[in-house]
Amino acid sequence: MAFDTILVANRGEIAVRVIRTARAMGLRTVAVYTSADADAPHVALADESVWIGEGPVGDSYLDAECILDAAERTKAGAIHPGYGFLSENAAFAAAVVEAGMVFIGPEPHAIEAMGNKAGAKRMMIAAGVPCVPGYEGTDQSDIAMTRAVGQIGFPLMVKAAAGGGGRGMRLVEQTEALTQALARARSEALGAFGSEELILEKAILEPRHVEFQVFADAHGNVIHLGERDCSVQRRHQKVVEEAPCPVMTPDLRAEMGAAAVAAARAVDYRGAGTVEFLLDAAGAFYFLEMNTRLQVEHPVTEMVTGLDLVEWQIRVAQGEALPLTQDDVRLEGHAIEVRLYAEDPANGYLPATGPVLRWRPAAGAGVRVDAGVVEGQEISPHYDPMLAKIIAHGPTREVARTRLIRAVEDSVLLGTPTNSTFLADVLALPEFAAGAATTGLLARAWPDGYARTATDPSMAALAAALLMQHDRDNALARAGHIAADQLGWSSALLLPRGLSLAIGEEVLACSAGAFPGGWRIGVGEAQFDISLVAQGNGLRASIGETTHDLTAHVAGDTVFLATGALRLSARRLRPGAQDDAAQAGGRVVAPMPGLVQAIAVETGALVARGDTLAVLEAMKMQHQIAAPVTGRIKAVHVKPGQSLAAGDAMIEIEEDIDA
Repeated sequence: MAFDTILVANRGEIAVRVIRTARAMGLRTVAVYTSADADAPHVALADESVWIGEGPVGDSYLDAECILDAAERTKAGAIHPGYGFLSENAAFAAAVVEAGMVFIGPEPHAIEAMGNKAGAKRMMIAAGVPCVPGYEGTDQSDIAMTRAVGQIGFPLMVKAAAGGGGRGMRLVEQTEALTQALARARSEALGAFGSEELILEKAILEPRHVEFQVFADAHGNVIHLGERDCSVQRRHQKVVEEAPCPVMTPDLRAEMGAAAVAAARAVDYRGAGTVEFLLDAAGAFYFLEMNTRLQVEHPVTEMVTGLDLVEWQIRVAQGEALPLTQDDVRLEGHAIEVRLYAEDPANGYLPATGPVLRWRPAAGAGVRVDAGVVEGQEISPHYDPMLAKIIAHGPTREVARTRLIRAVEDSVLLGTPTNSTFLADVLALPEFAAGAATTGLLARAWPDGYARTATDPSMAALAAALLMQHDRDNALARAGHIAADQLGWSSALLLPRGLSLAIGEEVLACSAGAFPGGWRIGVGEAQFDISLVAQGNGLRASIGETTHDLTAHVAGDTVFLATGALRLSARRLRPGAQDDAAQAGGRVVAPMPGLVQAIAVETGALVARGDTLAVLEAMKMQHQIAAPVTGRIKAVHVKPGQSLAAGDAMIEIEEDIDA
């Protein structure tokens, strides 16, 4: 069916990605946006945009009627759903077709068939695709689940039947944990996918997560475009993806690719899809699920095949046949992708919000950055925390890996915490560098969680120097012109000035004084002479005989800086001002904006440090709020269903200092 206008029913980097290809094909594009996304780049890039709500996804990007109304008002002939939101909603796909438009994706029956893990698994078993032993029955009672566990054995995975992405998923290793895991998985699955249905699967320990990109047209052609290894995960969410898989052989690729094509044919598939498998150390593989949409990690496939998968989606939706046969597909070189998130890995990967004060994506040979942010934008609590994807390609895996490390370092976003340092550390792990990563990599690398290292005194000194220089520049702007060679000059010795910096949970006592051309900063017993010189879009800092290229931004009493893979924010503590870093005690506040899902304690109850107090839903995930101290619950200030802002008081604990 021909069309000349596409409405992109999504936001962020995938909306930008789709709009760019559509416009390159000569098609008109329509963006949808909320008040929270009014300044987002996908809105500016599209030919037309339609406001669809304030911010919460249920009243905007997940509102099918609202999306359809926007498409009809702008005379869109097709809707591209991107990924997430309504992309795998069979009812929405059917409604698009009923409204006389083209859904750029598979037929509704295929989405429905593969959207339920239980039904999809039964279908795959019938099609001869290898599957993990488990339970996908219709009896969802705890009794039936417990009976099935007796046949499956431990360890096992509890999974939401209606969705993925790590939501509604729990690893269970003993009988005592089963009931709670079922309850939590049902609750999370209902909130994320609108269905409490679960399946059970035998846990395949330490596998690789390998998925195949499949494509099908309306003329009966189905092919695969090779595989992606997505083994590096945390909380069942992908962190690093690469193509091809480091341990893939031609024979195994042919076997797994044939299974992926068979899975697509079993549901009469059309368009782009991904068939996911678990691959064990012996080379056996098992069907995991099929994602009936474009994947977040599709750029690595594009970079090794030289193809534009969004263009393929659009051409297939217009009725064209696939331009290649299976024998025509060629994989060249290696590509690796990481996801830049607004989150704090050292604080349990908690999602973060805040302004985008500086954004400078990397550029260079073999580097691609797909982003959905611009400077001045506010990171909202309503949406997934992914900000951008950073991808590198090279003739070999090692070239791609080293290029990607540099690209992560060079992609600088200041204003909100990101996982940049964590990503660079992951890419540098010897096990990953050797191509030996499995799904257990991160748990082995950081068994106690990714920890924030103690602040390097020289970096604290650099932060102090940036604050001092910012103060001086502001004073000079008010005082009038002073020659550069007079800055810092005095006929008398200037006494150093004291200041305290809060960096994470650390509070550092510093001293600062000026000298011609720079600053003399003391941090504890150490002392550093620092000069700062503008260089391009950033600064070059000389610390003694060492130089650092950096990007920095000062907002009030807080300085944000990036150098190499390091991202640091330091806040100056004013005398007499309340020091939040030292206020924690037994007062529990919301670590981010979110919705209270459950309260696990009541006034008067005794709790131990680490006990779960409440469950907060934010950025599409549920987060357990733990007791910071041992003591007795003094007050509970919130209730289930209540919306909270970051810093809102939740619970007070009267600390038991004798415990």
